[in-house]
Parts: sequence; structure tokens; C-alpha cells
Amino acid sequence: MLVTVFWHARSSKEIARRYGARVWAPSRGRPAIERRAGAVTDTYRPGDELPGGVVAYPTARAAEVVFWIPRHKTAVPGDVILGADGGGLRLCPRSWLPEKTNLDQLRESLRPLAELPAQRVLVSHGKPVLRGGRSALQRMLDA
Repeated sequence: MLVTVFWHARSSKEIARRYGARVWAPSRGRPAIERRAGAVTDTYRPGDELPGGVVAYPTARAAEVVFWIPRHKTAVPGDVILGADGGGLRLCPRSWLPEKTNLDQLRESLRPLAELPAQRVLVSHGKPVLRGGRSALQRMLDA
């Protein structure tokens, strides 16, 4: 199981136990994930080779990544990108970012995603974008 951000690790211990799964965590997020959900079996950094051909992209939140699944042309953010009312995407609220990080820094850290041939963006909060993912990412970043 690949974890994007520690907030989303709450059931990982049970899933790992039930299915014999490994728990992969961003190296900077490992301590928080272990506190929240138990053991981490593997850590990774953006750019490392991950199971299933998944690629982790860094964000302005040092302990959070966005996954890119090339085979499915799908981006999977943790909490930095949310579904927007009426469709599309939006950045997370400023209050969700570390104290010294602002929305412009977040936006810049996510710019490489707009170059991906994304069809889908599967957000954790809100409705997913199931068509035109690249355009949705570009609109969010240019807003």
C-alpha cells in the first residue's frame, strides 16, 4: 500500500495485517505515519521506483506527494489538490499547509503535473476528474 500523506494512513495497519501488505511511506512522512498507523515497511522519496510503475511527485508539503500512474494516465493527490464545487480542481486551503508555505509555493511545486498526459485526477476530497485531467490541472494552477 502506497501512502501519499500521513492523514490517509489510518487503516494501513489493519490492511497490512489482513492482506500481508507492505506499507510504503514518503521518507519525510514516516514518523507521522508510524505514530498514526503503526509500522512502515518501506520508505520512498520522489523519483524512486515504486510498485506498479507509480511515480511520486513532490509537493510544497515536504511529507506529501502526488502519485502519477502512467499506465492509467491518472494523478492521485493526497490533500494538496481537492475536487472543486461544480467540477474541476482546487488547491487545498492555506490552513492545511505548513506555517512557512504559501499557496503560490504549493502551486509552483505542482506545475510539473500539468505537463503529464493525465486523463483522470482521483482526489481524496470532492469529486474526481474522470476526463480532461490535464486541462483541469492546468486551470487550477493558472487560477
